[in-house]
Amino acid sequence: MGNVIQLTTENFNNEVIASEKPILVDFYATWCMPCKILSPILQELAKEFEGHIKFGKVDVEKAYPLAVRYEISGVPTLILFKGGIILDIIVGLMSPQALRSRLERAIEIPKKKHTS
Repeated sequence: MGNVIQLTTENFNNEVIASEKPILVDFYATWCMPCKILSPILQELAKEFEGHIKFGKVDVEKAYPLAVRYEISGVPTLILFKGGIILDIIVGLMSPQALRSRLERAIEIPKKKHTS
């Protein structure tokens, strides 16, 4: 089952920067309503993209140095990393379909064929 890793200043480099696999990092705040809406969407996408993309979350208040390093000025902000390189940045809430499409394009996964 796909899961979302809680990222901190202590584990960020090992889990994100050193990761060979792409990882989508959600910079969020506990008081942020759009962040709360996004959370179950990311849980579902973590299951869909399991084996292709890792998913992580950074609480910007608990890991403030990371928020500063990546110039997070609003939450939610999603950053897709691969090998420490930023592939994509998404600021604000996005529909599950649009987010899925961005992730598929970024990592070049062919879309699943839907049969009726």
